[in-house]
Amino acid sequence: MKATIYDVAREAGVSIAAVSQVINGKGKISEERRNEIFAVMERLDYKPSVIAAALTGKKTYTFGLLIPDISNPFFAEIARAVEDRGHQLGYSIFICSTDNNDERVERYLSVLQQKSVDGIIVGTGMDHRDMLQPVLRKSMPVVLVARELPGLNVDTVVIDDYAGGYLAGGHLAGLGHKRIAVLAESAKLVSSRERIRGFREACEEAGLEWDESLVRTNGADLVKDGRRNATDWLAGDNRPTAIFCCNDLLAIGALQAAKERGLRIPADLSIVGFDNTILATATDPPLTTVAQPTGRMGELAVDLLLEQEGSRRESPRRAVLAPELVLRESTAALRGKAPIK
Repeated sequence: MKATIYDVAREAGVSIAAVSQVINGKGKISEERRNEIFAVMERLDYKPSVIAAALTGKKTYTFGLLIPDISNPFFAEIARAVEDRGHQLGYSIFICSTDNNDERVERYLSVLQQKSVDGIIVGTGMDHRDMLQPVLRKSMPVVLVARELPGLNVDTVVIDDYAGGYLAGGHLAGLGHKRIAVLAESAKLVSSRERIRGFREACEEAGLEWDESLVRTNGADLVKDGRRNATDWLAGDNRPTAIFCCNDLLAIGALQAAKERGLRIPADLSIVGFDNTILATATDPPLTTVAQPTGRMGELAVDLLLEQEGSRRESPRRAVLAPELVLRESTAALRGKAPIK
């Protein structure tokens, strides 16, 4: 037999009105007491009717999350952080994988609005930012995470991509590498452009000449494309001695290409990734990479959605988190060169 609101009230020792206020985010009830009532609801497996709430214009305690691909460890970690934070606050999350395809993005946005979600977190790329306008016109809270769409009046959670690229460039230049290749995601992504910009500036500050022919963007299959592009470079006589990859999946492709060519990592080739996903510790050798704080990013995205409920801000919030270079075994000083201290 399903639990009712009466069962929750009796078990928690409060009135039915108090339970209703907690469900709808209203009333002067302490955070501690709210959490106790949510715990009772979970223990009794009590589920308020989302459909009924939507029809009456009430909160549904659901959020939508749009990401490119749940199989990408970086976005899987973001999704887990969003889900954990949502669960902690009594929300359920609809996770949608879009493949950065505008048609799928548009369809998911429509479905999420039909389900009357309380807000949408967007972590996917899109060519036409106007697709978000119908959502924004309805005053539905929207937060971008790990993505930027300049010109849109929305809250954003990102890391300092420029600083991350700069860290990677300074590290490889400091190890004595001069001919360094770059594997990036789509040039349409602000994050990719900023990582390359930071990397280039660090290299040029170290006196290195920038070679645009050693920068390549990649398609949706990041491991496969990274491997193919790295193979092209490594097959030549004047091959690079290091590769900076704008995410860890591209770095795995580069590692595969190097091993197929019989190159030793890092003795013959240094590789730096970006994201610091779980894959970075599972590669052979473990991957030097620029870490993004995925847990904090997911939490902040949810918190910013909740901040928007019932509030009118004159300007959007932009949370910029700091990256960190994590040194492992895929990078080393160029043979014959002492690293710069």
